[in-house]
Amino acid sequence: MTKKEKKELTKIVVTILLLFVIALLPVVEELKLFLYIVAYLIVGYAVIIKAIKNILAGEVFDENFLMSIATIGALITGEYLEAVLVMLLYQIGELFQSYAVGKSRKQITELMDIRPDYANIEKDGKIVKVDPEEIKSGQKIIVTQGEKVPLDGIIEKGDSMIDTSALTGESIPRKVTIGDNILSGCINKTGILTIKVTKEFGESTASKILDLVENASNKKAKAENFITKFAKYYTPIVVILALLLAFLPPLFIKELTLLECLKRAMTFLVISCPCALVISVPLGFFGGIGGASKEGILIKGSNYLETLANTKTVVFDKTGTLTEGKFQVVKIESDNEEKLLDIASFAEVFSSHPIALAIKEKSKKKVDKTRIKNIEEIAGKGIVAKVDNKNVYVGNNKLMEEYKIDYKETNEVGTIVYVAEEKVCLGYIVIADKVKENAKETINILKNNNHIKTTIMLTGDKKEIANHIAKQIGIDKVYSELLPKDKVDKLEMILNNQTENNKVAFVGDGMNDAPVLTRADVGIAMGALGSDAAIEAADVVIMDDDISKINMAINLSQRTIRIVKQNIYFAIGIKVFFLILGALGIANMMEAVFADVGVSVIAILNSMRALNIKK
Repeated sequence: MTKKEKKELTKIVVTILLLFVIALLPVVEELKLFLYIVAYLIVGYAVIIKAIKNILAGEVFDENFLMSIATIGALITGEYLEAVLVMLLYQIGELFQSYAVGKSRKQITELMDIRPDYANIEKDGKIVKVDPEEIKSGQKIIVTQGEKVPLDGIIEKGDSMIDTSALTGESIPRKVTIGDNILSGCINKTGILTIKVTKEFGESTASKILDLVENASNKKAKAENFITKFAKYYTPIVVILALLLAFLPPLFIKELTLLECLKRAMTFLVISCPCALVISVPLGFFGGIGGASKEGILIKGSNYLETLANTKTVVFDKTGTLTEGKFQVVKIESDNEEKLLDIASFAEVFSSHPIALAIKEKSKKKVDKTRIKNIEEIAGKGIVAKVDNKNVYVGNNKLMEEYKIDYKETNEVGTIVYVAEEKVCLGYIVIADKVKENAKETINILKNNNHIKTTIMLTGDKKEIANHIAKQIGIDKVYSELLPKDKVDKLEMILNNQTENNKVAFVGDGMNDAPVLTRADVGIAMGALGSDAAIEAADVVIMDDDISKINMAINLSQRTIRIVKQNIYFAIGIKVFFLILGALGIANMMEAVFADVGVSVIAILNSMRALNIKK
């Protein structure tokens, strides 16, 4: 509990004790009136002062004005106990709201507690702590066990296990060593690391993420904007209605006195306070954004949360999003697999082509380069060389045909590398970009649980490979062999075919998809840990490479919107009901307080559910 909350609690306790004194001790009426006024001022002074300040600032119609005018009216009409109780219960509700909002903010702050306090540098043989903002790119910093990594960089000395949970939501520590990139916000769990800084503080990953989270509240959803406009027009309307309720009925209904109508008007004003809506709706969105950040999903504003909830079409990039984004050997067809792989790795030893790298990674053998001679790379076909003085041929079907090597053509999907020795084909290697393990399950859940109508894949890859992957994981439509500009054109076409409430999300790996991420209704960057392009262009950033978090993000957004709508319908419904009762004189001041404070508390409790994420 904060210092301010403790002070408010003290006021509430003192007021309750004074009311007990008034009720239990035989005191004269004049003293009772004095104690009531003291109790009222203790618990209501802050509200009245705030109302006066707001009036002077030109903001007349708010809950402070409504509570002040209603309770002062109650005192004038002799309802002393009710005036004190209204302020008392209102302050109890405000204290609870403050605690609830504070708890939500604290949870989110803890989840995003990645801002570094200091950076260690070596100076005159000693470790000195300095402000991270003072460190320049190229400088070396030292991170000891248990410390946060203050700036992005490359490890120059040491190895360790690092905790990336604040960035990715992933609780399993990751091993890093010399030459690895390391990001600010991670926690060094074991060894001592010397890091060469690659980005200054303002450009570091931790700084950018914190900026996103802190500014997320600036981008409001339609529901939030509706509540802001609603409160702006609603409050003066109810004040006018209260005035009419106080002075019109006695002119037409003889049985109603001015005093009775004034009481009804005061009750009407207390009921009308829009606290439940004004506080609970933004808190619901804030909770949703905070709950997502806990799982390594950064949502840049409540407007994107609302758009995600209305998403009916999800468009995917292929490489790095649905697939691993890395070529690997998926099949070897030969009577002697080991020999075939050895020959291929010898031939590709000097190549840095992704296909060559995949073959060398599969072989994992150290190649004796003295055994290789006369390497010749034939563009678009493959490599010819001598290995142990034998002619070897490693390449596609065009290479086999050029050297008139008898081979059996295959219809395998992927890049086919044939291997021959002395013009005898030994077999072939299939190299492909492997589909992510949970891609099929993710697409299935999107359609069945999150009610996505259409899934589409955009790729620059060959038609047969794209169709094969789409069929394998259950994608509905495929557009293949696209250039970057073609992707934007296709997305434009998809967007033009949607109705207003059917939103389109584009999911990309963030490295080269910036134009499409920006153009979609909501752009989701996958596996974007450390990718500046993704963090800048996307509306939603999934900080690790877990494709299933797309489902989590959409599910969370739909749940948050449900909670927000529940609060809106519940608060307005209860308000209207009690306003009618107050106008008719059926609801008293205590019931009015429940309609205001009680509804606010219930709505806030409901909003806080958005912080809890079901995996």
